[in-house]
Amino acid sequence: MMPQLEEKPKVFLEEYRLKNAANDYGMADEKWNFKKFVKNFRIVIVRLDNFEMEFDLIGLQPAFANAFRRLMLSEVPSMAIEKVMVRNNTSIIQDEVLAHRLGLIPLKADPRLFEYRPEDATESTEYDTLDFSLKVKCTAVKSQPKDSYRTEDLYENHSIYSSQIKWQPIGNQASVHKEADVGPVHGDILISKMRPGHELDLQLIAVKGIGKDHAKFSPVATASYRLLPEITLTREVLGGQAALLQSCFSPGVIGIDSEGRAYVKDARYDTCSRNIYRHDDIKDAAILSRIRNHFIFNVESVGAMAPNVIFVEAVKILRDKCKSLLDELNSF
Repeated sequence: MMPQLEEKPKVFLEEYRLKNAANDYGMADEKWNFKKFVKNFRIVIVRLDNFEMEFDLIGLQPAFANAFRRLMLSEVPSMAIEKVMVRNNTSIIQDEVLAHRLGLIPLKADPRLFEYRPEDATESTEYDTLDFSLKVKCTAVKSQPKDSYRTEDLYENHSIYSSQIKWQPIGNQASVHKEADVGPVHGDILISKMRPGHELDLQLIAVKGIGKDHAKFSPVATASYRLLPEITLTREVLGGQAALLQSCFSPGVIGIDSEGRAYVKDARYDTCSRNIYRHDDIKDAAILSRIRNHFIFNVESVGAMAPNVIFVEAVKILRDKCKSLLDELNSF
């Protein structure tokens, strides 16, 4: 007998189509109710560290979920190198390529402690700018080991890394910030390889910006979401069919008990490939669906802010946008 399915808004994955997948995942015509939203809405943090977070948004419409994703990518600000003053560059990397590479190095500086630099500003201030320098020269090692061909034995400064970028405090910045809190997130980012005669003498200007203007200002490496998968077995699956059913899904999704019976172990990480429909003898054994108001978010920070802070900042930006819209409407 087919088990009773929960009353959740779902998209069903049939063999050749998606069922119940109307505009806005079938919720476009639903009347929004604030009390119902407060009752059903939940945020569940599944995994969190300094760089990555996985969390669930439950009871939310797709438009809001996508708004948070887009805000984290393009409107939550961060600090990045905007201008590179080249005093000397005798390396094999062209000035513009070098400047572009330096701009993509993520910085630890917390953008909430800085202001946006005015477009017409001609001078840097301690409130809107971070100043760095990179001055290195490759030379031959005077006491080279005999018969050694290792670059480490032959040359000094043959590889230039982000750890060699030095902060130059402006005004009172040294008393407010520490060099460890504003420099590159990772010290092992390779900038250039050099040989004797190659030299870099650069001044780097970092400002506050948003990913909508340039990808280097995006605080996340990636921010994505997907709908929660759900798998419901419609009948008992045993023996060889159980092993075949297990192979149709991602590892860990289908388990087999001591009696050789298949069961749904963890549907969360299923990729919804629908491989089960390739096998006529088990294609009727499961109902595949996705919960259309349950979003699994993955946020990977580049390091300036923790991923949970980035999400909170995105919520604040959306709130401010809503306030601005209401103020505009009320002004008429």
